[in-house]
Amino acid sequence: MSQQPIITARDLDLTFTTNDGPVHALKEVNLDINKGDFVSFIGPSGCGKTTFLRCIAGLETPTSGDIAVNGMTPDQARQARAYGYVFQAAGLYPWRTIGGNIKLPLEIMGFSKAEQAERVQRVMDLVDLTGFDRKFPWQLSGGMQQRASIARALAFDADILLMDEPFGALDEIVRDHLNEQLLKLWARTEKTIAFVTHSIPEAVYLSTKIVVMSPRPGRISDVIESTLPRERPLDIRDSPEFIEIAHRVRDGLRAGHSDDV
Repeated sequence: MSQQPIITARDLDLTFTTNDGPVHALKEVNLDINKGDFVSFIGPSGCGKTTFLRCIAGLETPTSGDIAVNGMTPDQARQARAYGYVFQAAGLYPWRTIGGNIKLPLEIMGFSKAEQAERVQRVMDLVDLTGFDRKFPWQLSGGMQQRASIARALAFDADILLMDEPFGALDEIVRDHLNEQLLKLWARTEKTIAFVTHSIPEAVYLSTKIVVMSPRPGRISDVIESTLPRERPLDIRDSPEFIEIAHRVRDGLRAGHSDDV
């Protein structure tokens, strides 16, 4: 895999101004995400995981420091459609069919009707939703709705996929299934994925790199390069190698908490 940084953060700080005073959300964040990486961000609630993802997307503006996406500012990258964003909730419009929801960004971007149809079909095949294009969101399970949300983010074929805890609200069996599907999708598309999660097993199972964050102000307390093979059946979670990485993540989370005391 090429070791070419596609996202870089240098001395990134972000302080929110609130009625109760300033909130220091991110502090001295330094990170490289390489092309083709699957990077998970894990840490306690309020540690800045989602805030950092929103900085990559140009949805939040750092107070100081630098962040670049494909060598551009996050705003430029957004305008260049460098990434797709998958939120915690599927966010599908109930009055639109699944196909209609997936093609919405393509309509906004002015793709021809033929190109829209071709792309919708392709991404629905990718997420195993073939044949559901005429269904409405309420006719699909929560897991299928999230797959439709991922398909929508893939529709315009951005190189980067930003995913903010997309499976957090799903039960464990569905979550396991979607984790397996997401790994297959990543292998087929070779996207660069930045993924926020609260789950240690999910972070270890999915990632090539795990970024452990400490409580506010959000700092990176550890960056763990995974030694697991790219082909990962679910039962790899019982392997000594998996358990060792999970222990290191857990130790990083504990150390971050003790630093805060």
